[in-house]
Amino acid sequence: MHEADMRTDRPDVPGAPDGSPGHVVVVGGGIAGLAAAHRLLADGVRVTLVEAGPRLGGKLRAGELAGLPVDLGAESVLARRPEALELARAVGLGEALQAPATATAHLWTRGELRPMPRGHVMGVPGDLGPLAASGVLSPEGLARIGAEHEQPPTEIGEDVAVGAYVAARLGREVVDRLVEPLLGGVYAGDAYRISMRAAVPQLFEAARTHALLGDGVRELQRRAAQQPQAAGPVFAGIDGGIGRLPLAVADACRAAGARILLDTPVREVTRTAGGWRVVAGAEAVEADGVILATPAGAAARLLDGTVPAAAAELRSVEYASMALVTMAFRRSELPASVTGGGASGFLVPPVDGRTIKASTFSSNKWAWAGTDPELFLLRTSVGRHGDEADLARDDADLVGVSLADLGAAVGLAARPVASTVTRWDGGLPQYPVGHLARVARIRDAVAALPGLAVCGALYDGVGIPACVASAHAAADAVTAVIGTPGTDH
Repeated sequence: MHEADMRTDRPDVPGAPDGSPGHVVVVGGGIAGLAAAHRLLADGVRVTLVEAGPRLGGKLRAGELAGLPVDLGAESVLARRPEALELARAVGLGEALQAPATATAHLWTRGELRPMPRGHVMGVPGDLGPLAASGVLSPEGLARIGAEHEQPPTEIGEDVAVGAYVAARLGREVVDRLVEPLLGGVYAGDAYRISMRAAVPQLFEAARTHALLGDGVRELQRRAAQQPQAAGPVFAGIDGGIGRLPLAVADACRAAGARILLDTPVREVTRTAGGWRVVAGAEAVEADGVILATPAGAAARLLDGTVPAAAAELRSVEYASMALVTMAFRRSELPASVTGGGASGFLVPPVDGRTIKASTFSSNKWAWAGTDPELFLLRTSVGRHGDEADLARDDADLVGVSLADLGAAVGLAARPVASTVTRWDGGLPQYPVGHLARVARIRDAVAALPGLAVCGALYDGVGIPACVASAHAAADAVTAVIGTPGTDH
């Protein structure tokens, strides 16, 4: 391939008067980069998407184990946000969307598998009845929640750590046994460091507007119950796995004319007189705009020369690493505590000192994963921010410690007929106190250069809908600068 092969065939002037489409390079082939490309193409913009690795999808990864389809990364999307579901429908997966077959989750805590209590917002209770019945908290922990009205006001300021604030209002036991496993399941982080304003904004507003946190939670629950989507499922999956989504988006992008390059690391992004120059692999691409949909370290390296202020902020972002252990068992060898009762799995509070942080009974949770009459799919997760020592174990050892914990939790004594370990090193960005202010500084610095934008999990939320929303915002910002066919900017 010659350098000229990757250049545009028009003068690189944003909003060229001939009405020909602008050209944008998207760096990063995860769901955010793919969603940005899809949005640009819908607006008539030409797209080159460049991915450093050998595959697309980022933390969404479809795989196979013992001849069965499996998700080796994210397995569901939040159904009460529209962005991911709308994208799935747009790329032909509407009929494949499905709710979990069961949403009956448990907590493995205080020596037993206990039902996940209802009536909470990210673990912060509004109704003590279900919580008391679950046995998750001790009598002392329950009494501490009930005594919130005796507490003086707690300063919240511009931001506050979720764990610190909730512990001050309701006691540490609520944080350690409810908030921590739920919030950690999303961010693989430490609730005592995670920003309430960034990670649970509705709880932050409730805390700002109510003297008692419990009153704020109950108000949130009343409002949520009045929403049209309240009766529907909280989460959704895709028949065959969420890992199908990025592949379908990529296919739609190619069909719309996008050029997608794999195994092509980007070495340089520089501003030119008429736009941007991206050095990808051994080639150079001239473009009107660039969207960086990469983790913080890669984005910082590429912005060092053009937006050093943003690069410095990006270098301060910390990431958590984790591993997923996916196993296939013979159904006949599993206890009824796994295959019976319709349980979707369980979370494990770090305070209980176990190795695994969660387990998903995939063949119960998803109808598509439970069709095989002989085999049953199950997975565990290991590692979180500040607690990653177990990730130094080899794959066989991670399978072994997962089996040991499953034996203690649910009486599982079988050996898997097949297993695989998927390691997500630096997989999840952390959202400490002040995260939103840092994101604002990054975006302000980037916006000073026309045609440049950033998106991805480190900005507005780690969930798939949030990543898609950030991608759409980045694409719209670039399109507003470079124009679309038939416009004159």
